[in-house]
Amino acid sequence: MQSDSGNKWVYVERSGIHGQGVFAKRDIPNGKRIMEYLGERISKNESYRRGTAQMEKASHDNTLGSVYIFNLNDKWDIDGNVAKNIAKFANHSCDQNCEAYETDGRIFYETCKPVKTGEEILIDYGYLLEYFADHPCRCGAGNCVGFIVAENERAKLKKMRSRKMANFIVRNRIKVEKDLSDELEELLVE
Repeated sequence: MQSDSGNKWVYVERSGIHGQGVFAKRDIPNGKRIMEYLGERISKNESYRRGTAQMEKASHDNTLGSVYIFNLNDKWDIDGNVAKNIAKFANHSCDQNCEAYETDGRIFYETCKPVKTGEEILIDYGYLLEYFADHPCRCGAGNCVGFIVAENERAKLKKMRSRKMANFIVRNRIKVEKDLSDELEELLVE
């Protein structure tokens, strides 16, 4: 089922990666701004409160949606859990074709390579390595490391995954806190 967003570049449809996805209505050239991440501007404290509450609800009801909070800057985030925000449906991929960027307190998505008609719009969520075990990746890209982490953290995760400690972390769903992160760093240097 296709949902026409009124956007001339993209529409929302069921995704093979996860839930809903954003897809190209037509061929889109590299460097084209295609949509804005819309929502309510909220403080970091409010962001943490809402995100934690939503994750708690979703842990008890798998029909509930995800957290759609986008980091804007050091002070503010955008809660994109609003009906008119189609950008919230863009899925993560380790082989992104679109990037998010901030300008004048707003978040826009722009293609970073040409996108063909019907192709899914994919971004790098840029999650921190410390939380990798909480975010398995289903993108299926050839360079996928199995978890949603920022591109600049993937080589480190590949090394970690070859170590017993990383397997233990994944098995036990442990967050990699600062002290544990230091231990992992020592393992990676060895």
